[in-house]
Amino acid sequence: MEKLNYTFAGSHRPSIPTPVLVGVVGSGNLEVLVEAAPGSGQCTLHIDTSARGFGPIWQAVAEDFHQRHQLADVRISVNDMGATPAVVSLRLDQAVAELKGATP
Repeated sequence: MEKLNYTFAGSHRPSIPTPVLVGVVGSGNLEVLVEAAPGSGQCTLHIDTSARGFGPIWQAVAEDFHQRHQLADVRISVNDMGATPAVVSLRLDQAVAELKGATP
């Protein structure tokens, strides 16, 4: 199991009355939990992944996600079981859609 952490300064502070959970931990998939982190002004991503050695790819996916959404005051936890970068991006976007009350 590899643990990765990324922190970004954000500008969009979504209202998160309750944590948002999307996805399922299983082979080739992952789950994403989004929680409020009031007052930090940052978006933190904590990733637990079964796939070792993919730090640069995770960093690229995390940076792309942050550039698109600019979240602040948010803590995101990812539990991964070998998802591809496309699935990771899909789940992260799905979580943001849930925050906005929309369906992806």
